[in-house]
Amino acid sequence: MITTKTELFKEIENLIKNLKPEIISDERKAVLQPLTDFIQSKVSSGQEIRINFICTHNSRRSHLSQVWAQTMANYFNIKNVYCYSGGTEATALFPMIAETLHKSGFEVKTISEGNNPIYSIKYADNEHPIVGFSKKLDDDFNPKSEFAAIMTCSQADGGCPFIAGAEKRIPMTFDDPKAFDNMPQQAEKYNERSLQIATELLYVFSQINS
Repeated sequence: MITTKTELFKEIENLIKNLKPEIISDERKAVLQPLTDFIQSKVSSGQEIRINFICTHNSRRSHLSQVWAQTMANYFNIKNVYCYSGGTEATALFPMIAETLHKSGFEVKTISEGNNPIYSIKYADNEHPIVGFSKKLDDDFNPKSEFAAIMTCSQADGGCPFIAGAEKRIPMTFDDPKAFDNMPQQAEKYNERSLQIATELLYVFSQINS
């Protein structure tokens, strides 16, 4: 059965077309390979693909990774991909992450306010929005088994030697844009990290034979 490709929002589509995965080093490609292998094995066996991106506070890098991975799966028309995020503790999705995604073309709406706001993040008119909020990695919102745990920060990677239910545990760490909070270049650095994550996940999903 031929499935139609999701039409992403035009701004996101244009951003993806301008990414340059060819600049990724061979060393970094080796870091990304286990995630590629996990996705390919699931696609080849016709299984659902569950990926949980984990960081200490589930406030920045894990959300960027979750959103871009779900977007790239749709960009390449790879079905049955379900992306999640979690932390070793729950805090809040940092507002600059929502702003960065909005500036990249995502439709971001605040569903509920409070200490841990809930956001609806859409990348296409006809796809379910990603629900963005901070939660612990074992929250009921996340899968309990048969998923890949992607460690997006070195602190969570070192602090979580074992992730219950994870089929694979893959370190794939990114520098924390938090280092630039309250600095003049904050927005620029958050966008830079978002584009790095988007570029690397573009590369990962481009390797998949469906």
